[in-house]
Amino acid sequence: LVTRRGLVTRPHARSWLAALLLSTGWSAAQTGQAGSGQSQPGQSGSGLSGASQVAPTPPALSPAQSAVSITASPTDALISALRRSLLQEARGEAVLELVFPPSSAPIRRARALPRLGAGLALIRRNFVVTAAPDTVAGRSTTRYLLTPNNAQAARWTIWIDVRWKVPLAYQERLPDGALARRAELLSVNPGLNRLAARAVQTPVPGLKKALLRVLPGLNLPAGFEPLRVRAGAAGDAAASAPVGNSSAGLGATEMVLSDGLNVLVMVVSSRAVQPASGVAVRRLGAQSVWLVGNLPQNILEGALSGIRRLDPLALSSMMGTFGRPIASGE
Repeated sequence: LVTRRGLVTRPHARSWLAALLLSTGWSAAQTGQAGSGQSQPGQSGSGLSGASQVAPTPPALSPAQSAVSITASPTDALISALRRSLLQEARGEAVLELVFPPSSAPIRRARALPRLGAGLALIRRNFVVTAAPDTVAGRSTTRYLLTPNNAQAARWTIWIDVRWKVPLAYQERLPDGALARRAELLSVNPGLNRLAARAVQTPVPGLKKALLRVLPGLNLPAGFEPLRVRAGAAGDAAASAPVGNSSAGLGATEMVLSDGLNVLVMVVSSRAVQPASGVAVRRLGAQSVWLVGNLPQNILEGALSGIRRLDPLALSSMMGTFGRPIASGE
């Protein structure tokens, strides 16, 4: 596992990095890669594979609709556009630049942007949103700057097409200003593409309490909530024993945490990895808890440092209540 600072952990940790890429929608398997290429300064993006139906160009806004758009707060307008992006997307020529999590192809071309795994209610709770006019691919856009209430979390900029109300570009930057990822449509096809319906990501009632029973003393980073949990993960997780037999036989469990845009992956596994930049590890007897993400190392480590034990019965109960497979692309 090569982290953003070049440190290396044991090879079997790569499957959890793949899980983080899947969780953020930037896995190479999920992007409609159309060949590699170097991006120009200020240009980047990515895409999704799979056929979809081209939708007609949306009609011009009526005066009444325009009034609503003008009077809507930046947060409301952005959330409305992100909700629409669950059903339609713009396509054309896009470029993706991915710095963290690390990728074998940090710059590649594709047909559309990866779909943002946005938790809309969490965005409203955890980010201050401001707006300004801008242009992407020759089209008028509104540039939304999302500043997290948690100063240690990454900040985002999302460009929304003024007419279509869908993203044409976005970028994520770490608190020090370093780029983590950036996606941009360089050219845009005439119409939007319809997408298969996708549910809005929201915190599951009771999941956070269940997780804190599994790991007493866990201190989730400010603003982050568990969104979903599953048994097993890509690659080596299948070799683990089933969950719930005993603390020595617990299988791998993966939990996805988010503040609305930023994503962390927490793993409980009998396999250990070495701590590294972007990877915090807490050993609990035969088990280990990993927390992987783009928060500062001291925040990741602090989240795990207070964990006193792992409760196998509570883990089995949580998996029985909330565990489910995570579909490819989710």
